Amino acid sequence: MNPSSVLARVVVDEWVRGGVREVVACPGSRNAPLLLALHAADAERSLRLHVRIDERSAGFLAVGLAARSGLPVPVVVTSGTAVANLHPAVLEASHAGVPLVVASADRPLELVGTGANQTVDQVGLFGRAVRATVVLPLAEERARAADGWRAAVCRALDHAAGTSTGDPGPVQLDVPLREPLVPDTADSADGSALPVWAAGRPDGAPWTRVAAHVPRVGVLDLTDPVPTLVVAGHGAAAPDGLPAGVPVVAEPTSPLWGRGLRAGPRLLDAALAGAAPELLPERVVVLGRPTLHRPISRLLADPRVEVVVVPAATADGAARPGWTDVAATASHVGALPPPPAWGVDAAYGDRVHAADRRVADALDASVEEGTGPALAATVVAALPPGALLVVGSSSPVRDVGLAARPREDVTVLSARGVSGIDGAVSFATGAALAHAAPAYALLGDLTFLHDAGGLLVGEDEPEPELVVVVANDDGGSVFATLEQGAAEHAAAFERVFAVPHGTDLAALCGAHHVEHTAPSDAAGLAAALAPTGRPGLRVVEVAVDRADRRGLADRQRAVALDAVGRDTAAVGPDLPDEKDGSAPIGSIVGDGV
Repeated sequence: MNPSSVLARVVVDEWVRGGVREVVACPGSRNAPLLLALHAADAERSLRLHVRIDERSAGFLAVGLAARSGLPVPVVVTSGTAVANLHPAVLEASHAGVPLVVASADRPLELVGTGANQTVDQVGLFGRAVRATVVLPLAEERARAADGWRAAVCRALDHAAGTSTGDPGPVQLDVPLREPLVPDTADSADGSALPVWAAGRPDGAPWTRVAAHVPRVGVLDLTDPVPTLVVAGHGAAAPDGLPAGVPVVAEPTSPLWGRGLRAGPRLLDAALAGAAPELLPERVVVLGRPTLHRPISRLLADPRVEVVVVPAATADGAARPGWTDVAATASHVGALPPPPAWGVDAAYGDRVHAADRRVADALDASVEEGTGPALAATVVAALPPGALLVVGSSSPVRDVGLAARPREDVTVLSARGVSGIDGAVSFATGAALAHAAPAYALLGDLTFLHDAGGLLVGEDEPEPELVVVVANDDGGSVFATLEQGAAEHAAAFERVFAVPHGTDLAALCGAHHVEHTAPSDAAGLAAALAPTGRPGLRVVEVAVDRADRRGLADRQRAVALDAVGRDTAAVGPDLPDEKDGSAPIGSIVGDGV
């Protein structure tokens, strides 16, 4: 067996020993040894292989798999631009703490800079976005050569999983390979065999076992019984327990969403605007990284409020390095104390929960059908217990956070690391493949179209049962409630912000042999969402109206302010503090969320 083929089989063998169960790969020539080794491992059921044509989709498929499973997932690509196409997925994995391994096949060092075809200097291509860049020694047949290969693979897996660092994230494993890139005929007949000098540990264990990092974070002192609010954002760990009566404002991707307030951002908007000062906490405990709602951002910047922060956590609940403090107001960072060690202001909790019920009931009674928030509420309510819901990072995740009734029996994921709309179909597919129950996605039309390549799947590839609901308003509605959506910018708005496209989604799905339905009423939508037990992607297109999205936000805010006991006319304008498409939904004089 030639050295490149031996190296590739060693890499795959060490991945399996290190706990890798899913690998994504793209066709190529320089990565041919790895592809053949992966195909053999998949046939032996040592791991599950997923092949994609487009590296951009492959990257996000791997991120989705890793985000849901918590295990490192390699994505294997050839050299050159193939590696660069993974950069958006690497950025998402980096900021979300997802264990992604970019296995980039490379030309030997002597070819870099010579004008050799499809050759770039790709070592370190991702800069500080990766936790580490590990370069495998060049494949050669010599005593103990494979020891170095195995040790390097273990080092890459450790950095990706954050086992010794407590900081999981993407890693580049660069694999230089010399020709020949395929085994000869005799080797192919017994492709799984490795030479004795390349064998791994005899007990099947990884070459290097790494002890888990033990975080040393002091426990917060929360004994003072002051009005306290918990804010749980993206990446928050599920705490062992919280004291009864302490109100929680949780984003949908937080494990606390099911027990959180239904109208939390609306209540904070009222409190900060002076409409309900009795709802303003004196202390806020931040779990993870809040990214969705502007009233929460304003609350955390308010000098009247003490802010204490619990760092984001790894998949097994360990604290990650660093903490969230955008406004530079955090006074303490640490771990949560056990519930008996909290000081609880029960009267404050009662006030907040009572106001939350009033506002949630008022908003339920004023639902405007045919809008994004109404669709989000309907979809969440219709999901079967145990379902996975992947939500697009633009309007849909905010619509779920503001309009849907929180559920403890549904897992919600969203690519909130850098909150881009790229790769959403592939991310959802990956997460669904790692989920053991029916899976769903709620995406806007632009988000769906941005990853239309995610519909392109080979005939022999594993498929989950995944229903993608596309809220189609023929453009981008998230900008309508920001500054650029004001009347004075109307002449430019449609062309440079909303970007109506008129794409025929049914035809697009048909071209990819993907089932498509477009229900016209609630009964049809319910039927389209019902699990079938059959693997495969189904697209459910629902038309929604964005013509008055700005007015809808204003009306929702008015309903909430009225429900907490003050007329909206007494509350001044709420100017937005973010100006790009990732900013939370809210109008200039609207609800600010």
